[in-house]
Amino acid sequence: MTRLVEYRGHIRNWKTLCAELGIDKGLEAKAREEAILVAGYERWGTNMGRHLFGMFALTIEDGDKIFGLRDQFGTKPYYYYVTADGRLLSGLSIRRIIAQDGFVKELNPDMLQLYLTYTYAPGEETFFKGLKKLMPGHFLVFENGELKVGRYFAPVFKPNENKSLEDWAHEIHETLGFVMTEVKTDEERAESFLSGGVDSSYVLAMSDADAANSCGYEDERFDESPLAAKTAELLGRKFNRRIVQPEEYFAIVPWVMENMELPLADASAIVFALGARSTAEHTKLCYSGEGADEFFGGYNMYRNAERYGDDLKDFYIGNTNIMKEDEKQKLLKYYNPDLKPIDIAKPIYEEIEDCDPLTKMSAVDIRLWLEGDIYLNVDKMSTAAGLEVRMPLTDLRIFSIASTMPARFKVNEEQNKVAFRTAAAKVLPDEIAFRKKLGFIVPIRHWMADERYNGPVKEKLFGETAAKFFEEAELKALWDAYIGGDSDLWRKIWTIYTFIVWYDIYFA
Repeated sequence: MTRLVEYRGHIRNWKTLCAELGIDKGLEAKAREEAILVAGYERWGTNMGRHLFGMFALTIEDGDKIFGLRDQFGTKPYYYYVTADGRLLSGLSIRRIIAQDGFVKELNPDMLQLYLTYTYAPGEETFFKGLKKLMPGHFLVFENGELKVGRYFAPVFKPNENKSLEDWAHEIHETLGFVMTEVKTDEERAESFLSGGVDSSYVLAMSDADAANSCGYEDERFDESPLAAKTAELLGRKFNRRIVQPEEYFAIVPWVMENMELPLADASAIVFALGARSTAEHTKLCYSGEGADEFFGGYNMYRNAERYGDDLKDFYIGNTNIMKEDEKQKLLKYYNPDLKPIDIAKPIYEEIEDCDPLTKMSAVDIRLWLEGDIYLNVDKMSTAAGLEVRMPLTDLRIFSIASTMPARFKVNEEQNKVAFRTAAAKVLPDEIAFRKKLGFIVPIRHWMADERYNGPVKEKLFGETAAKFFEEAELKALWDAYIGGDSDLWRKIWTIYTFIVWYDIYFA
């Protein structure tokens, strides 16, 4: 008997699949998706992921066989572990897996060394020895004590030189318009997250969301929410603004690390957690704009791609590169000289060696940064808050446009996301569509240096757990330099701090 054991996500092309698989479209949503997934597995087996558009991770039992599947870009997590007596423990929650008989909880010390550079757990390994991620676009089959991990989707990039800027913008706009018809049913009500940037503004403009939600700060230097408020007003949507205070920011860090299940040193994740909890008070479904930056060339550093050229494969590991090897060697009590961060990215470069430099940078971020940081944060924090987040721009059909778009329509000397912004300008004023990318700014570099707020950080940095992993004199020197005025060191401090908070929850 085939049975859906665990599933989280949303299948967008459910109408097409119902017709193809002979499933009643009138079923209640949960029953309908379960029927689609079971019937899809019975029809297509390990190839079923090729037929699904949306966000998903799932486990199916087929008699004694276990089948696990993760979507093309990794919007939902999936983990697995083989016990000493040959059993598979798998699913969407690390806490559920480590609580089961046969799991031996040990720290993977090499991951800390990588974490200090990446600020998240990159690739398939995790901080728990033997516990692995099923990577995006992959499936697993466990049968008769044998584990097979396979790949059903790999990002492929083939530029098409036969289209104009307006052609690309039209294709993006038409495709997003179609995707928006699939992201929810008429019976569902959705709101939308909104920053000052083009991605979330475009999603809001193309959606029927009746309200937008944004986080802001009392310090106007870091507050994008007034820009978001103007966009919401322009589009005729209600606007909810959540002012984040430094005290609550630091207070919620342990809750975030516990529910994240793996340490994550993205300072915006804390703000997102607070925003998700506030949003969940008045809706259970919300849109968000993740994916466009990586697909369409949204980061300012992408404008250096041609200058980096072939050297990328020697140093570019993605959006974050916080600590160099000499720093880590001095700071860590355990340092593996054979473990290099670039080794995680090497297989990606080998697959795309004939691509242009911008595509290489994007491909690394799609495969590592999106999965390890962005999607992990959105899924874990929204789930913990009781909120479902759907990301219309993270869609295989949107990516199919980006993967065939030449680099010059993504980034030029004046602008990033050129074609995407041109598409957004069809429904947004130019001042919004072509607004310079601001990023999701958090005043953490100032808050953490303030004696009124940094007590929890100092307690962890100079406590027993820190002494297990870090050279105390080096750590103190790092902290003193930061407090002494070198505010750029905040990321290194925060990366160390978040690991210690996480470790004390799961191993202390």
